[in-house]
Amino acid sequence: MRGAASTLAIDVHGLNKRFGDKHVVNDVTIQVEQGRICGFLGPNGSGKTTTLRMLCGLLTPDSGSGQALGYDIIAEPEAVKLRTGYMTQKFSLYEDLTIAENLQFTARVYGLDRRRERVDAALERLGLASRRGQLAGTLSGGWKQRLALATATLHEPRLLLLDEPTAGVDPKARRTFWDEIHALAAQGLTVLVSTHYMDEAERCHEIAYISYGRLIARGTAQEVIEASGLITFHGEGPDADRLSHELARAPGVETAAAFGAAIHVSGEDRGALEAAIAPYRREPYRWMEANPTLEDVFIQLMDKSRDNIT
Repeated sequence: MRGAASTLAIDVHGLNKRFGDKHVVNDVTIQVEQGRICGFLGPNGSGKTTTLRMLCGLLTPDSGSGQALGYDIIAEPEAVKLRTGYMTQKFSLYEDLTIAENLQFTARVYGLDRRRERVDAALERLGLASRRGQLAGTLSGGWKQRLALATATLHEPRLLLLDEPTAGVDPKARRTFWDEIHALAAQGLTVLVSTHYMDEAERCHEIAYISYGRLIARGTAQEVIEASGLITFHGEGPDADRLSHELARAPGVETAAAFGAAIHVSGEDRGALEAAIAPYRREPYRWMEANPTLEDVFIQLMDKSRDNIT
C-alpha cells in the first residue's frame, strides 16, 4: 500500500498559491496523523478553502510539495481525489433529485459496486432512510448537511475535507454531525475541517490557525492557548459587560469582550492589565484571573495578522 510506512494522512510543505496580486496561501506546511480530526481556523479570506482544494487535487499549488494518503498532490491528483471526500461550504448537490437519487448518482460517478447496498447503508447511518424520496432542494439546512456528508463518504474515503460544514445549522444538528465525525475518525478516517465555531474547534484533536495565507498556530486547543501568552481577567457585576468599550482603549489591553453579563479582559502584560481594571476593583464588581478561551486567542491572532494584498 502506498504510504504504509507513514502514519501521516497529510504531509505538505511550503504550499503557495496566488490569485493576481493576492498571496492567498503563503508557505503553508502542515501534517495530520491518520485518524485525527484537525480543526482549520481562520478569518474569512484567510486561505482555508484554497488550502483544502490543493490538498484534494482540485487546485495545483504554484510551489511547494507534499502528499495526501501517500500520493503526491501535484503529480497524482486523481489518485488523491478518488480516496478523499470533500464537502463544500455551499450545498452543491442536485436539488431537483431526491436524496436517494443524489447518492445513486455519486455512486455511479465513482464507479462503485454494490451501489444499492451502499446507498441504503448510507441512508440508514445518517438517519435519511425515511426521507429517501424527498427532493434535496426541500430539505432544511441540517438535513442538507447530512446528505452532503453521506455523499462525501459514500465511496469510503480515507481522508475527509470539510469546508465550514455546519454554517447556518442549528445546535442540535451540529452536535449530531460532530458525533458522526468522531465515529468516522474512530474507524480510522482522517478529517480536516474548517470552522468559525470555537466549541467545534475544541472538539477537534488538534487545530491549525491560518491568517492571511500564513499558518501561525498549531497544536491542541490547550497548547495553542498556552502558547499565546495571554493573561485574562474575568469581571462580574452590574453592567460589567458595558465596560468593554472603555477597557478596550486602555494601554496593554488586547481584547475586552462581553461574555453575557460578565467581561473578559486579556493581554500579555499583567501589570498593564491590572492597572486597566484597577479603577473597577471595588464593589459591586468582582474580578478573578481566568484561563483564556480559544476565542480570546482567536481574536488576538486576528488582531496581530497582516493583510495579504501585496
